[in-house]
Amino acid sequence: MDNSRREFLKKTGLAGLTLTGAGFIGCARQSDSGDSAASNQASKDWRSDPEWREVKYGPWSGPGVPSGPGPMDHVLLKDYAPRSTVVTEETFIPEARHPVIDVHIHDYPSRQESGTPEEHLSRWVDTMDEVGVETSVVLTGATGEEFDRLTELYLQPYPDRFQLYCGIVTDGIGEDDYPERAAAELERCYEQGARGIGEITDKGFGITRDPELAPGERLHPDDDRLDPYWEKAAELNLPVNLHIADHPSAWEPPNVFQERTPIFQQFNQHGSEGLSYDELIPLLPRTLQKHPDTTFIACHLANLGNDLGRLSEIMDRHDNLYVDISARDYEVGRQPRGAARFLEDYRDRVLFGTDMGMDKGMYQSWWRLLESADEHMTGRVWWRYYGLDLSGEILESLYRTNARRIMNWEEV
Repeated sequence: MDNSRREFLKKTGLAGLTLTGAGFIGCARQSDSGDSAASNQASKDWRSDPEWREVKYGPWSGPGVPSGPGPMDHVLLKDYAPRSTVVTEETFIPEARHPVIDVHIHDYPSRQESGTPEEHLSRWVDTMDEVGVETSVVLTGATGEEFDRLTELYLQPYPDRFQLYCGIVTDGIGEDDYPERAAAELERCYEQGARGIGEITDKGFGITRDPELAPGERLHPDDDRLDPYWEKAAELNLPVNLHIADHPSAWEPPNVFQERTPIFQQFNQHGSEGLSYDELIPLLPRTLQKHPDTTFIACHLANLGNDLGRLSEIMDRHDNLYVDISARDYEVGRQPRGAARFLEDYRDRVLFGTDMGMDKGMYQSWWRLLESADEHMTGRVWWRYYGLDLSGEILESLYRTNARRIMNWEEV
């Protein structure tokens, strides 16, 4: 274990976190004691903690069988990968039922360690053909020369297969001319081929993501300095892909009650000096209210996939809000009936996106999740997924029709 990871585990009380007995979580003794709080958490026998038992077992009250020490006491939570014994139907769907517009991808070809971006892009287009993806929308987040480079990479060889979204200028946000400079660069990117904006992200420190800025200097989406920019987006008919907050578990302590497993701990912001989840979510309706003529696509189900009722309330109040389901397979997959109802109720407002790379199996896993009624499917988190079995009409709206209607398809 490297020193940085050891220090992280010491500070959060996760050092030695193991699976013990009949599948419950316990903590082995730390080899290097941290502060007293972390040490107490690491050595505690959670089986006797009432809150722990309520969270783990609910009204069942316990595992229902005797439990005690055994060889699994030393299985680390990060390594736990239970092989299910459930025998269920497995539907293989090689190609989506309708042509797909993937509204949320990034510049994956330029991130590969070997080969050229052009080679990876060519193979990606072959994969898109095989799985039924008609068009992919690249959220570059770029401006200036970097955006121009990406237009050459994607739009020159494949003008009909990709759309490019640009970013927003983030230097000199405190200068008087910043609003005009940002709007001017947006118009320049539009002339170069941008057909949307994004992904614009605020996880608590503003869209510049600079923790060194004082709270009053940070640039959040509802800031008056961005008014000319959002107005220019409306004028040019450019949708905005907006990422506000993150999964709510990211603001919960990384301890035994943390909903997501250690692979997601890199996103944890518990104790940070940025805005909290409950402070971030209201930024979305405030921005929508200020700019009713601008179309916003709140990605990742607006990070409210865990509370579709609250998301529905915001969508009911703001008809300029759309959402994509990218990277929230684990939200819709764990509540298939509620998610299916949401997708039916807002059949004209939800877009399909992946945000998960270029792998063929990834796309086909999405098709199985959305199109089949399969149960107990392996997913990317510790819980299992259940197929939504969506109708052809809902699938067509989700996959393609909504994107065709609200996005800017003016030729470059």
